[in-house]
Amino acid sequence: MAEEEKKENWCLRQWKALKDSLHNNRLAKKQGKENFKERERAYKRLLKEEKERIEKEGEYHPDPDSYLELHHVNKVYDGYVQAVSDFSLKIKEHEFIVFVGPSGCGKSTTLRMIAGLEDITTGELYIGGEYANNRAPKDRDMAMVFQSYALYPHLNVYENMAFSLKIRHEKKEEIYRRVKIAAKILELGDYLDRKPKELSGGQRQRVALGRAIVRNAKVFLMDEPLSNLDAKLRVQMRSSIVRLHNELQATTIYVTHDQTEAMTMATRIVVMKDGEIQQIGTPQEIFDHPANSFVATFIGAPAMNLLEAEYRKVGSIHFPGGASIPLTKGEQNQIEAFYENYENNLKCQIEEELFALKQEYEEEIVKHPKKKQENPVFTSERLEKLQFTLKRVQSERSKDAIKIIYGIRPEDVRRSTSPLFTAKVDVAELMGREYDLHFVFGEKELIAKTDAREVILVGDEIGFSFDNEKAHIFDPISTKAIY
Repeated sequence: MAEEEKKENWCLRQWKALKDSLHNNRLAKKQGKENFKERERAYKRLLKEEKERIEKEGEYHPDPDSYLELHHVNKVYDGYVQAVSDFSLKIKEHEFIVFVGPSGCGKSTTLRMIAGLEDITTGELYIGGEYANNRAPKDRDMAMVFQSYALYPHLNVYENMAFSLKIRHEKKEEIYRRVKIAAKILELGDYLDRKPKELSGGQRQRVALGRAIVRNAKVFLMDEPLSNLDAKLRVQMRSSIVRLHNELQATTIYVTHDQTEAMTMATRIVVMKDGEIQQIGTPQEIFDHPANSFVATFIGAPAMNLLEAEYRKVGSIHFPGGASIPLTKGEQNQIEAFYENYENNLKCQIEEELFALKQEYEEEIVKHPKKKQENPVFTSERLEKLQFTLKRVQSERSKDAIKIIYGIRPEDVRRSTSPLFTAKVDVAELMGREYDLHFVFGEKELIAKTDAREVILVGDEIGFSFDNEKAHIFDPISTKAIY
């Protein structure tokens, strides 16, 4: 059987099982007939899209420069709970990739699909250029470190680290050699005879890492391994893991909800929300050029300040309270071009959705001719949302002032002798060489970072201005970055 046929058969088997589970899901049926139909339609649509993609692409050839590749991966649980949606990522050898996002965003599910602990609903996983959806976890050459240390309490450190090698029937001399090397790297040589209960949290985590190292795996998968440690230990272990990655030259995929870990450890960050990739890039790229307002506020500490404002077509941005900032001609053109493209894209998506609904209707009529209607109404949740969004965009574009979100990082809010506004300091947090000043501007609480050499007290009236060259403008409807 050809490789492409294997992939298609796998996809169809998965979707048949999921479709059956949907029909048997009493909970879904209790949520209402229309909602149930919408879920069933979503199943059929995803299945159809996957089949069309396979037919259109033909035999997909993974990127030869990538060691591990996820190609349009979806994960759907029973009852149409979509945990991961259209996830595509190429990972080169020796990269340190961090999946970051809030709880429930699908990052751990994605890691488990890579490990083989969860089935991939649709899409493909390639390891070393080979199709790996059906490959057993033990054959993927991966080592996993979990959030809990998962050490055997009755075994000492040496025995815990050697356990995976023993069940693989490695020779005693080889086991001893690998454990000794791992113990040296992790500075565990003096603790090999101790039981886990005799170790600190950081030492236990190092033992869990050692158990992964001894396998000499090509890929290390780490699922929030530092979340159980205190702040000081987390800092120590972060540097230990990065140093370990550099020494072993392995490929590491690391899951965390802590943006500080992501920024300090990763060669590339994958920011996730609601099962979807929001942005992929280096830490600096994501910090300097966030793709949307979610990424802007999730990456960076303190978070970016976001202010509701208006772009006025005379060439300025106005804030509540009367303050305004002039824009250059280039900035005005960027805002105008964004909304023109946004409107055109929405129109295209509406046409595509209507075409898909008409096709579904025609296919249903072929099967059940009695269901034919004189003037059929084509609608769906997605179509209604698109049409509603288009009306909002068109309504905004017709006005002289367009609502926007103005983003400015705390370090770009400056004290000024010719201020944009003055504000009373509500909270002054001394952070060593800097103050984090909390104040209210236009009924919105903002934070500014200032030099701590001059004492600032709560209640002080201070003049502030924004470094407009470093500002970020977001669309409040789509939350996407305009610039």
